[in-house]
Amino acid sequence: MADEDFNTGHSGASTTYPVQCSTLRKNGFVMIKDRPCKIVEMSTSKTGKHGHAKVHLVGLDLFTQKKCEDLCPSTHNLDVPHVNRKEFEVVCVVDGFLTLMDDNGDTREDLKVPEGKLGDEIEERVDAGESVRVTVLEAIGEEHVISCKNTK
Repeated sequence: MADEDFNTGHSGASTTYPVQCSTLRKNGFVMIKDRPCKIVEMSTSKTGKHGHAKVHLVGLDLFTQKKCEDLCPSTHNLDVPHVNRKEFEVVCVVDGFLTLMDDNGDTREDLKVPEGKLGDEIEERVDAGESVRVTVLEAIGEEHVISCKNTK
């Protein structure tokens, strides 16, 4: 019991949970090559003479949008990430980081402005004085801004 550290704020809960491969569905989430992915295609092959039915999964990485593929026996388990989606109001952009406020009025300044078109769009709208809300997706300990919209 002496090696327990009770000063950390971590509950010890896993970032993923196991699910039998045959129960996964299109538009669901799955871990492929240790990355959280959204399933965009899946097909099941029939059982062969000496084996199990196999499920072919094609997914897009939630954060990089890269295509990932996996082949798994339908009776085996795959990990599914816990995915959370939150919305925040953008207060300002400072040195490439977003200052965000949630519905309770709590602020955070730890998320970078996303690269590419989305980041440019957020910065343009904030500079123009528009009220902007962003959607933040969280999975396996990573958080990224995935979309933005104007608030009325």
